[in-house]
Amino acid sequence: MQNLLSDVVVVDLTRALAGPHAAMMLGDLGARVIKVETPNGGDDSRGWGPPFVAGESTYYLSANRNKESVTADLKSDEGKEFLTKLVRKADILLENFRPGVLDRLGFSTERLHELNPGLVILSITGFGHDGPEGGRAGYDQIAQGEGGLMSITGETEPTKVGAPIVDLLAGMYGAYGALAALHERSITGKGRVVRTSLLASVVGVHAFHGTRWTVAHELPQRVGNHHAQIAPYGLFRTQDDIVQVAIGSEGLWRLFAPIVGLDPADERFAANSARVAHRDELTAAIEEAFAAKSADFWLERLADKGIPAGKVRDFQQVYEWEQTRSQGLLVEVDHPTLGRIQLPGPPLRFDDNPYAGARETNLAPPRLGEHNESVRAWLDSE
Repeated sequence: MQNLLSDVVVVDLTRALAGPHAAMMLGDLGARVIKVETPNGGDDSRGWGPPFVAGESTYYLSANRNKESVTADLKSDEGKEFLTKLVRKADILLENFRPGVLDRLGFSTERLHELNPGLVILSITGFGHDGPEGGRAGYDQIAQGEGGLMSITGETEPTKVGAPIVDLLAGMYGAYGALAALHERSITGKGRVVRTSLLASVVGVHAFHGTRWTVAHELPQRVGNHHAQIAPYGLFRTQDDIVQVAIGSEGLWRLFAPIVGLDPADERFAANSARVAHRDELTAAIEEAFAAKSADFWLERLADKGIPAGKVRDFQQVYEWEQTRSQGLLVEVDHPTLGRIQLPGPPLRFDDNPYAGARETNLAPPRLGEHNESVRAWLDSE
């Protein structure tokens, strides 16, 4: 198949996770992504572990497939000259320095657009590019706390989401904005700057929790493994395990209630608002019924009625699950030191490709400076 972004060159100046994830998304769609790293150590995430396998950080491997790595000291004249050449040939440049750093290196927005008027610049920061705290450094867990996410997660005390969700969201929003700007450039011929931040990304997914405050002026609270505004919707104990059930409509409630021995017309539970108000009683009644049989028994009965329910799988179970594999969510790549390895793959499928993503061949996350010679030869060839 034709790589969707095969004519797009991306210069990736980012490190850690949010920026590299955005660049990897563009690489998954077929763009040529050139990752520029410092010569002494490269991307910070190369040192994040354990685990390390044959010296490679599994953290780094998770965010850097489908890229080439070159090293350059951007504080040196040689490094500046190298980046200047890259910028002139690039379509998109990604950076996640703190505000002002790129300016001090001699590559302000104005200078970048002098070098390449069509360049799309994606800039990701921790808390925004301006405002009273725009210069703050940002890391995922800090943003989860500052952006309100931890206040609604967990049982009795604030809890972070297990995955670095804010970093990943910032990367996704950034890639989304960069592609919109690239489309605009195809019309106007001019590039522009796209900005997002960890703070913007977490506020952007507050969803109904946000409007609960902004419209109803009710402060969202932690409800653990249950839904704040729908019941029953959450995790329940059975005889031998736990299951999750999501009753998202009154029709589903009328199917579900008799299965667990409840009267769907009971005034305490007859409407969703009543079920939320009597959540503790409802949960206790469901778990009393569930305690008599195994999780598999209940999941089979619920599936027979078309009621949304499921297990809580660990990562081994997820990656061994045939449904995961059927969706092409694992990609195999040839790594220069690790050999043939599997990586969690891109989450998109296109109709002429049975696998996730949009590349004919996926590239392993590069070793530091692996493409120094080939990229410099390419720059000097034209």
